[in-house]
Amino acid sequence: MIDVQHISLNRGEVAFAGRLPAGTVHGYDAAGVVARAAANGTGPSVGARVTAFGAGAWAQRMAVDTTAVAEVPAQVDLADAAALPMAGITALRTLRSRSILGRRVLITGAAGGVGRYAVQLAALGGAHVIASVGSSARADGLAKLGAHQVVVGLEGIDRPVDLIIDGVGGSQLAAAWELLAPGGGVQNIGWASGEPAVFAPYSLVSMGPSKTMNTFGDVHEVGPDLSTLLEFVAAGRLSPEVDWHGPWERVTEAAQALLDRRIAGKAVLDVEPTAAD
Repeated sequence: MIDVQHISLNRGEVAFAGRLPAGTVHGYDAAGVVARAAANGTGPSVGARVTAFGAGAWAQRMAVDTTAVAEVPAQVDLADAAALPMAGITALRTLRSRSILGRRVLITGAAGGVGRYAVQLAALGGAHVIASVGSSARADGLAKLGAHQVVVGLEGIDRPVDLIIDGVGGSQLAAAWELLAPGGGVQNIGWASGEPAVFAPYSLVSMGPSKTMNTFGDVHEVGPDLSTLLEFVAAGRLSPEVDWHGPWERVTEAAQALLDRRIAGKAVLDVEPTAAD
């Protein structure tokens, strides 16, 4: 059981929150202090500073499996740690889907939470990183994070790419598929466009090594990967990219800013502590 001090919002959670039953405790990203250790002796001890991934994170207290929690190094702020779980795990695991050292990696929706982590992690992995954004205004800071090329849409990409981390979907996904090299792959992590993707006849048929397209939803036992992300942050190799930070009473404001794409990166809310037991 964790006494939650900070939570993080993800755009997809906010967009779909209204579809869930009234009374649902939303969210998946939290950071705080262990209030009660696991009865079976696994996981961190009482008082440990942790970040966690699990359903029902937007609350003052959160119960989470010990395989989905990681201790936060002393030099990492808990608010920054809260920004990592959903977006960081998605970026890390999709980039691990194939070797990226010396490869060309295209990241669409690069200005968002997952995108900004993916840019940094792909650069750390030795990739040539192409960051795609929806407008020139959304390009700020991506070159500093490690992008070798920043483009609006797919404009200016004149060579095939080996891996696409796609969070846009729609017509841009169909166009990006045409840029994929033989043997390359697409990892679908979102569909921000809200539009269908229509592929031209025979565009999914080609000679040579197979091109693939995969869904992503692997959030099983993320504790070790959370630890990896936290180590990168502690070493100054990964920026948490918290662009909006405020008290949880401002959740409506933060959620609307996410939906309007006025946040570059992550939004984190501070949670009031529970009354003493």
